[in-house]
Amino acid sequence: MNARLALSLPLVLALAGCVLAPRLAPPAQPVDDKTLGLHGDATAPATDGWWQVYGDPQLDRLITDSLRDNPRLAEALSRVRGAQAQVQAASAGNQPGFSLDGQEIYQRFPERDIVPPPFGGGHYWRGQLGLNLNWDLDFFGRQAAIIEQSRAGTRAAALDAEAARLALAGAIAQAYVDLDRAWAYADIASRTQAQREAILALTQQRLRAGLDTRSELRAAESALPQARLAKLQAEASVDLAVHRLAALSGRGAEAYAGIARPRLNLAAALPLPQTLPINLLARRPDVLAARARVDAATQGQAAAKAAFYPDINLTAFAGFAAIGLDNLFNSADRSYGIGPAIHLPLFDAQRLKAAYRGAAAEADAAVAAYNETVLEAVRQTADQLTLIQATQRQLDESRQSLAASEDAWRLAELRYRKGLSGYLNVLNAETAVLAARRTQVDLLAAQAVARVSLLLALGGSFDPDRLNALQGASS
Repeated sequence: MNARLALSLPLVLALAGCVLAPRLAPPAQPVDDKTLGLHGDATAPATDGWWQVYGDPQLDRLITDSLRDNPRLAEALSRVRGAQAQVQAASAGNQPGFSLDGQEIYQRFPERDIVPPPFGGGHYWRGQLGLNLNWDLDFFGRQAAIIEQSRAGTRAAALDAEAARLALAGAIAQAYVDLDRAWAYADIASRTQAQREAILALTQQRLRAGLDTRSELRAAESALPQARLAKLQAEASVDLAVHRLAALSGRGAEAYAGIARPRLNLAAALPLPQTLPINLLARRPDVLAARARVDAATQGQAAAKAAFYPDINLTAFAGFAAIGLDNLFNSADRSYGIGPAIHLPLFDAQRLKAAYRGAAAEADAAVAAYNETVLEAVRQTADQLTLIQATQRQLDESRQSLAASEDAWRLAELRYRKGLSGYLNVLNAETAVLAARRTQVDLLAAQAVARVSLLLALGGSFDPDRLNALQGASS
């Protein structure tokens, strides 16, 4: 038997040469980190609960509750569990498989068959009980590549979950800033309405005193409904911002009444760099997830290539087989055996080649997706750095503009009260003040949003070392 096996192995290997993996174009290459312009100092992860720097307990509660129970995170975590199950299933394929099979059948044995008399032609119980072993020896690493592919997929899913947590916390913080801005707009509208009501009352007094005409009165009367309209629009914007914030928090209309006006300290400083940090790519979970998918696709291609080689399994069995219930467990009825089993793909060439080309295309697509993610990460970070610097300069200018506009408005109102100027000068000055106030509110909110966006672009509180430690402890 050993001689036959030794003689058959060269034939097997020769036949294996008939099905070879096709030659492919050079694979796509990940972008070189050195070409991305990342030269700034390395940054450390932000502290957990980084949003607490704003000093608003309501914001703390919204984000904390959302990270604990949110449909978006539940979906991401379910993908992690699914990927972990795939790793377990793939790992099982590399371990010996045991099965215990038994049966007892009452049957008539044919008279002209392999069963000799006196059983041939009679009715008897025939029983079998056996323990079977099947072990894929994985000589060419196909199963090992499948396992590594599953592990890389699990890492990508876990990183996606971290990215989802980061994005959710950032989205709620940014929506909260938008709610604060909506309330500031409402304040401006209320203040404008009060100012126009006061000007209307003054105009009515001046008309009775013969200092103004009905033309000034009608102008003052027409300005008041515009202020009321702006106030109604601002109040509606507050409601819409509340609805958005509740939805991001994973809650419905029952939460609307419980969301009060923000008490944000927008000037609070977040730990942000001034230049693109050298460790940007290592700090972003989406970039690391894209890289893990490259690793998974590469292992998938390796498994597809290994499929061209023979599968060599070790099989064994041991058990009992007998005719008659009383004879099943007699020592004379025991049976056992062991030996190799070889599966050689001879007529699957087209299928295997197609699968291999498909795996290579998936690997190239994963590299392309990784490169796109990397470039987008660099762009996002650079954009937020630019926005923060530009917004700060604009804020400095807007403060000066607002101060000058308010002084001009107060002077115009005073001159109007003393009869030294007309109502049109007051209205023009008020329009300038209103625009300056809204501009400053917009710039303050834009600066806060840009700071949060930069924190997210830098990876927020995500710590890859901590994730690696957790995965190592669970594996």
